[in-house]
Amino acid sequence: MNETLKRALSGAVYILLLLASILFSTESFISLFGVFLIIAIYEFCNLVQINKVLPLIFGSLFYTTIALISFYKTETENYINGILEHDIKLIVNISQLNTILLVITLLISIKCIDFLFNDTIQSLSKLSKYIYLLGYIVLPFVFIVKISFGINDYNPKIIIGLFILIWTNDTFAYLVGKSIGKHKLLERISPKKTIEGFVGGVAFAVFAGFLISKLYIKPNPNFSEKSILIWTMIALIAGIFGTIGDLIESKFKRIAGVKDSGKIMPGHGGVLDRLDSVIFVAPIVFLFYQILNYVS
Repeated sequence: MNETLKRALSGAVYILLLLASILFSTESFISLFGVFLIIAIYEFCNLVQINKVLPLIFGSLFYTTIALISFYKTETENYINGILEHDIKLIVNISQLNTILLVITLLISIKCIDFLFNDTIQSLSKLSKYIYLLGYIVLPFVFIVKISFGINDYNPKIIIGLFILIWTNDTFAYLVGKSIGKHKLLERISPKKTIEGFVGGVAFAVFAGFLISKLYIKPNPNFSEKSILIWTMIALIAGIFGTIGDLIESKFKRIAGVKDSGKIMPGHGGVLDRLDSVIFVAPIVFLFYQILNYVS
């Protein structure tokens, strides 16, 4: 099969699967990203060459536990009580839990940025590999789910909007860079990325954020201006930190000496290759949401 056609078909299947799971139900969305997490852990363990068994078990249990106590606390209590025949209450302060997980994730994100820009780091200790696995892979998937719930309930428009911003940034960074790009962004890590492409991608993402607010979110007229500001800010976050997330994964691959993180998507590589931007962006967007919630 022609490589371009193969890439187009696998990309279309990925987008359809993503949109269908997000729109069908909360459970289908959480389940799909649970599957993506398992694949991402597998791919990352291959990249950094660590044993896969314990990370896969831990990642699966951790993601499932956080999802259950965050969004299905009553149902989980009823299920446990039915099995044990005791009246057990799960006493968990979700707000405090979110804060703890976010602080851990952001600290490891800072470590990831240092890893990216520090040229002296060309190998990783075993401890560092597990730290990156936790904060760069496992915890961000938790926040992808959490930001989809906004302030209160599950809202598929939030995560679809975020993916549109990521895709817009990637697409126009490539097109602008290919058309007028002359100055390399970080040549030693990603030789094809340019400063012009980066700026173009962010600019078009911001414009997409404006359109998402006006045409897709369609907020109450009294909230219209705030919604536009919020979505343009999310677009800036997606453009800037999405590019950093992409570059971080590129450095992991460069150290490992591979082109792609996996082969599950013909023409596109692995799940990490498709989600490297959104997993780095999600905790930052969640932090932005928490700040908005606090000031309002």
